[in-house]
Amino acid sequence: MAPTETKILSDYLLVPAQLPAIISLQEFIELFPRSLQSSPQVRNLYRDLQAQRNAIVDSVAAEIGAEAKRGKAMRRVMIKAKREEESQENDDEAEIERILFGSASDSQTPKHNIGSILPDLEGAVSELESELQLLGEEEAALLASIQQTVGSMSDLRYGRFANGQLRDQVLEGLESLRETCKSKNS
Repeated sequence: MAPTETKILSDYLLVPAQLPAIISLQEFIELFPRSLQSSPQVRNLYRDLQAQRNAIVDSVAAEIGAEAKRGKAMRRVMIKAKREEESQENDDEAEIERILFGSASDSQTPKHNIGSILPDLEGAVSELESELQLLGEEEAALLASIQQTVGSMSDLRYGRFANGQLRDQVLEGLESLRETCKSKNS
């Protein structure tokens, strides 16, 4: 079976994004001068970076899920548009026949029987089910959006910010700390 969009995005974006996949705790500790390597603050800094990274990964995972839902909805809309287009083509053919052969208004139109009404009803049921599913997905997307907004507000309450430049700022701060430690030891 071919991999799904969600699987591809998850494998490409989420798996290699975990902090231990980028740098282990031991490698992180080795970035500091020997005198500071045993400091518990270095481990706390690593854990803090790991928590921030995990929050970002969770956000990306939520976006992947939302994108997969949007993709499914787009496929349904395309299928519905294709059905409507085919229906329109059938209407055009009927119009051409009416023009060529005259109106069928003088003859009485036959009533539906069981054999002729069932396909029409089945088509209507499938269309209603697809619309119902589309509405359910829209509802789920709106609920997820609201929950994400509430979660973001909760993050602000507890002092966690979604700062995309945080990694660079932390690395610059660490480099500055390293230079300061080197200059004091020399």
